[in-house]
Amino acid sequence: MSEETTRPRKSKKPLVILLIILIIALIGGGTAFYLYQRKQPEQAVENFLASVQKMDFTSMENMLQSGDLSALDNADIRTSAYSDFFKTVNKKMTYKITRNKFDIQNGTAQVTAHIKYIDGSNIYKEASSEFIRQIASAAFAGKQMTEDETQQKLASLLAEKSTSVEDKFSDVDITYPVIRIGDQWKIVSLDDATVKVMSANVINVKDEISADLNSDGSSDTPAATPEADASGSIDMDGEKFSIRFTQFAVSSDYAGNPCLMLYYDYTNTSDASSSAMVDVSLQAYQNGELLTATIPEDTSNAAVDQYMNEVDPGQTVNVCQVFSLKDTTSDVTLQAAEAFNLNGGQTGSQVLKLQ
Repeated sequence: MSEETTRPRKSKKPLVILLIILIIALIGGGTAFYLYQRKQPEQAVENFLASVQKMDFTSMENMLQSGDLSALDNADIRTSAYSDFFKTVNKKMTYKITRNKFDIQNGTAQVTAHIKYIDGSNIYKEASSEFIRQIASAAFAGKQMTEDETQQKLASLLAEKSTSVEDKFSDVDITYPVIRIGDQWKIVSLDDATVKVMSANVINVKDEISADLNSDGSSDTPAATPEADASGSIDMDGEKFSIRFTQFAVSSDYAGNPCLMLYYDYTNTSDASSSAMVDVSLQAYQNGELLTATIPEDTSNAAVDQYMNEVDPGQTVNVCQVFSLKDTTSDVTLQAAEAFNLNGGQTGSQVLKLQ
């Protein structure tokens, strides 16, 4: 037997195993590379939303392909006067990536984030109600405020209410288009949904309030007489004041026509000077018609003056409002409410029997 025939053959198993290990390594490396690349657009969105939380406009701008943040200006988000308010509400925002539609070949992704954010509608209405009341009080007192002063006043009230009004959260899912630029992933542009989140929904409330204040059918001229009975009362405890009905009388106005003299105690329960004219919205109806205010024949009536005069916090005064009457026999229905309260506030109704 020759040496060649007796030499043992080398096994091919190690070569096969090595080849399998190499293939697994290549597949594993490819998978790791893919997963790494897939994670990058998610990280870009997370970094962007973290910048939103901190109101870091420079970082936000750098993370956008467009580099354009001008949409924020429509909501006054970058206005320095409102920075405290927006910083307070945006730091409470939370987010979680829920979906990533990734295209490695084209270097694009659609990343969806579930965002929980402060809905500031209640904050803004509270602040706006107080703002309108204070502006009206200043106007009645003959005080003029500049545009900067009024903006600072509203901004201060927004910041105050953002810490005192109970937080109201809303949820939204926003899908961000993300694109690879060189070795970076960037969000294509700033979308309206993100602006709404950052503005705490305030931009929509501002439009709504503006429409309410400028509409022809305002609350000052209601279409129907409110429901009330003889057991009802206009007595109420508002946020800034309280009123208690005391008496009424039928008299004559400056033109000799019949008028209703309506008396009630007004207490200023706020921490600033105010007046019944600023705080109380009182309307009177007779025979289904809204009665108009008038001036009494007796102009020396102190209670009539007290209606317009400012009183100190904690002070109570008896005031009188005067309404023209259609006749001196028909019942009069009263409705009292908190003036300038955009949330509605307290109301009270009462029927006066003139005979």
